[in-house]
Amino acid sequence: MGPIEARRIVIAGGGTAGWMMAAAIVRTLGAAVDLTIVESEAIGTIGVGESTIPPLVNFNRILGIPEPEFMRETQATFKLGILFDNWKLDGDRYFHSFGLSGKDHWSAGFQHFWLHGRARGYPQSYDDYCLELVAGMQGKFAHLPDNRMNYAYHVDATLYGRYLRKLAEADGAKRIEGKIARVELDGESGDIAALVLEGDRRIEGDFFIDCTGFRGLLIEGALHAGFEDWTHWLPNDSAIALQTKHLGPPQPYTQAIAHDVGWQWRIPLQHRMGSGIVYCSRYLSRDAALDRLMSSVGEPLIDPIYLSFKGGVRRRQWYRNCVAVGLAGGFVEPLEATTVHLIQRAVLRVIRLMPNGRVSERDAAEFNEQQLQDITQIRDFIILHYKATERRDSPFWRQCADMEIPESLAQKIELFRETGRVFRKNEELFAENSWVQVMMGQGIMPRAYHPIAEKLGEDELDRLLSTLRDNVARTVATLPEHQAYVEQYCRAASPQSRVTA
Repeated sequence: MGPIEARRIVIAGGGTAGWMMAAAIVRTLGAAVDLTIVESEAIGTIGVGESTIPPLVNFNRILGIPEPEFMRETQATFKLGILFDNWKLDGDRYFHSFGLSGKDHWSAGFQHFWLHGRARGYPQSYDDYCLELVAGMQGKFAHLPDNRMNYAYHVDATLYGRYLRKLAEADGAKRIEGKIARVELDGESGDIAALVLEGDRRIEGDFFIDCTGFRGLLIEGALHAGFEDWTHWLPNDSAIALQTKHLGPPQPYTQAIAHDVGWQWRIPLQHRMGSGIVYCSRYLSRDAALDRLMSSVGEPLIDPIYLSFKGGVRRRQWYRNCVAVGLAGGFVEPLEATTVHLIQRAVLRVIRLMPNGRVSERDAAEFNEQQLQDITQIRDFIILHYKATERRDSPFWRQCADMEIPESLAQKIELFRETGRVFRKNEELFAENSWVQVMMGQGIMPRAYHPIAEKLGEDELDRLLSTLRDNVARTVATLPEHQAYVEQYCRAASPQSRVTA
């Protein structure tokens, strides 16, 4: 590649991905860059990615965003995890929380001590040892000292984009309204030279960021970076998103409700519910999916948004002088709310690897390796939910239960089944307790546990299990109702009146 003065940065597409990127770049790099974002009001945002995971809390802090203001502007609520209905069997449920369960020993996770207690006849549920899980199921929330409560948000995606746009423009980002008609390549280098809008306006740049969603207008449409298809592991290819009125007070968790051809989501915001259905079009028509969705939600506030997608990843998310971020880079469906997280990871990596003149192929290779590792580990965690099921009540679930899975996932499942062990690799997003909660929630129970658990005598084990469970119960008893806390917190100019339990 020839030398490039990577000062002029052009972001193609707005939405959550575009404005997260724009806000982070201008707030971090300031006058060192000239940033333009090209966005068309005629192209609506997808409106999914409204359920998030805890790293977004830190992302907002990096940008200096006051949490009460953020929650007011985006109509956000707090989220402590996801309640899964009907995934193991129809009628079963379990909770995947953001917290830790019990107390680990350096040699073994808490599940080994709980399994030893279970073998000795102790009846306590593993759920009883997780603060976030118990609080979530009781509809309670508060900020606790020492950040003891791990949480994320439910946010209105459209409002979040607008909020970030306001921050980015105040920091110097320039927005241009228009549709991209074509992407102009440099005849000599093959890099992107400019975006040409309808009406022939040219937007030149040195470094381009593709936030055009599934279309991938730059990374695929112009540069042909390639796509690795994962639909043999992730069979769902369609979704319908809907905004509806609440059926009750907003709870501090997302619901993922499995049905015979996929699942439905419920995401409670302050002012409405985000609802949707995810399904495999081979087994369910669009009309039938919409009928099923409409029969189980509150009064619709907008027309349905229809989505078609393919699970997979760009072979090169950074190629030449272009980086794909968000859906343009890859997608593994919204089951564990990782869409915004993958955007966030890409945003931070782009800033860390931002070229100062010459685009380094080594930078691009490093970015691609790290992004692929992230999305592949998330892919395995999502596949787990479909593979680890006892449902055989429909062709869809029989296909999922019988499918071959990646060796990396098979190793994780069988290691846990045989020994109760889970190992987190290379800054993997989902920690040990996440894998434990989901695997046991879906019926995978270890046949053995670490011998360190047997070091405790019966009285010591009983005291440990009882004390830890009682501590969780006492703390949750002091917490206010989630809805009341959100209303009080959002009225504050800054975090105040925090619970001191």
